[in-house]
Amino acid sequence: MKLYYAKGTCSFAPHVGLREAGMDFDLVSVSLQDKKLADGSDYLAVNPRGYVPFLERDNGGNLSECAVILQWIGDQVPDAGLLPAAGTEERYRVQEWLSFVGGELHKGFPPLFLPYIPDEMRPIARARLEVRLGFLDASLDGRDWLMGEEFTVADVYCGAILNWSRPAKFDLGQVPNVAAYYERFCLRDSVREARAAEK
Repeated sequence: MKLYYAKGTCSFAPHVGLREAGMDFDLVSVSLQDKKLADGSDYLAVNPRGYVPFLERDNGGNLSECAVILQWIGDQVPDAGLLPAAGTEERYRVQEWLSFVGGELHKGFPPLFLPYIPDEMRPIARARLEVRLGFLDASLDGRDWLMGEEFTVADVYCGAILNWSRPAKFDLGQVPNVAAYYERFCLRDSVREARAAEK
């Protein structure tokens, strides 16, 4: 199995997820600027979408999109406890969080730091993100993780996206429950190992 990744991107989420699940995989670095792999070959020949993450599975199939890859990981190793069983209320709640992270946070942070975003748009993007992070902060009150005591793939995705608070120059101190949550995320062995591996 191969995970195609680029340092500093959302591909950090499935990287952490694979480590949380204890799965065997190889990391393949992608240059998103020129769509090349480390050996100089064309990444677009592997993944025509041209972005990461992209997972080549041992059965010859592949998957893209963070939320989908994370759910697949959770289903492969149910004993890891990363994803509740299909059809349960808890499963839908995890999927709800995955959708929130993907639609509101994943898309909310980049306008604060991508160089091609017009400066006049940044205050609007920041105000919108502040509302979303305020909701997240309130939801985490009295909880260690999004689902309570259980660390799930939704936390993997959320923690990975909160990595972008630094380039976005967004002080998580404004949302103390989120700041404490992110600190807990960063202390996990899987996160430390993934950071060390992404050189």
